[in-house]
Amino acid sequence: MTLSQKAFSLLQYPLPQHALSRLTGKFAQCDNPWVKDTLIKAFIKRFKVDMSQALEPDPTAYATFNDFFTRALKADARPLGEGLLSPADGTLSQFGRLTTAGKLVQAKGHTFSVQTLLGGDKALADEFLNGSFATVYLSPSDYHRVHMPVTGTLREMIYVPGRLFSVNQATANYVPGLFARNERLVCIFDTEHGPMAMVLVGAMICGLARAVAVMLEQGQVMDTLVFGLGNLVGSFPETLAAVGMFISQVGFNFVIPSGSGQALVTMPIMAPLSDLIGVTRQTAVLAYQLGDGLSNILYPTSGYFMATLALGGVTWDRWVRFFLPLFGIWIGISLCFVIYAQVVGWTG
Repeated sequence: MTLSQKAFSLLQYPLPQHALSRLTGKFAQCDNPWVKDTLIKAFIKRFKVDMSQALEPDPTAYATFNDFFTRALKADARPLGEGLLSPADGTLSQFGRLTTAGKLVQAKGHTFSVQTLLGGDKALADEFLNGSFATVYLSPSDYHRVHMPVTGTLREMIYVPGRLFSVNQATANYVPGLFARNERLVCIFDTEHGPMAMVLVGAMICGLARAVAVMLEQGQVMDTLVFGLGNLVGSFPETLAAVGMFISQVGFNFVIPSGSGQALVTMPIMAPLSDLIGVTRQTAVLAYQLGDGLSNILYPTSGYFMATLALGGVTWDRWVRFFLPLFGIWIGISLCFVIYAQVVGWTG
């Protein structure tokens, strides 16, 4: 495993995985034509999705991103063979027989038990001793519907709560018991070949989160947001406008955790805007520096910060409870500096 893959896996431990998934879920369910069309097209470009196989090849025809993500294929896109079929259109990452101890292989050096995977029911797990397993990984570009691999009757469905780690190969190589630790839905079927368990393992929506970032960067959305906030700030009195600049920079640091990236996006607008509304350029720069610097150890979008928490064994939720009072004090002190700089007309 490379250092970057290990860092990616470590980074996920302190992340508020469910909160981030709910947030990206809001984007996925948004039916605003401009938002969903921009997001879908950015996703197709980023992950090279082949829309020629889709029943509806027009990206703008989908009501939401979620509808696009779970799109249907043309009837002849996947001809059915004989015997046991693949339940999903993905990569067969692992397969084979269960071990004598009822273990499945996750990756090289990693196994987990059938009993844990199925939610802890030993009697149910015993039904699958001496059986076989297959793990199918769905990448962001894959067709995201699941089908029956063999004719059967649904006997039971079991929801098992858990985490939402990514399930890509890099994470599978490093996070122990990944599939038995993530949130999952266990479906038990009776078939002519005996009992069958189909386990749908949840994962953090990394692909969608990346697509949102692509949409913001390549769709000029960020420029639009900065321009809109600039106009809003420009309607305030000079001192309040300086405060507004600082608050705006604190907010933008969530989306653009890179200091240089934030400067590149915001300062070309904030600098000339400061001339128009009577805020000194040095105050505008101070608002950027403070707005960028304070939140670098608060927002979960900062990779270096989250990696540091992971290495220290501290969860993000725990850190926020500890840090928020101090963050509030720093915000208050920063506001005083920004106001003072504007009142005295600081020019450096």
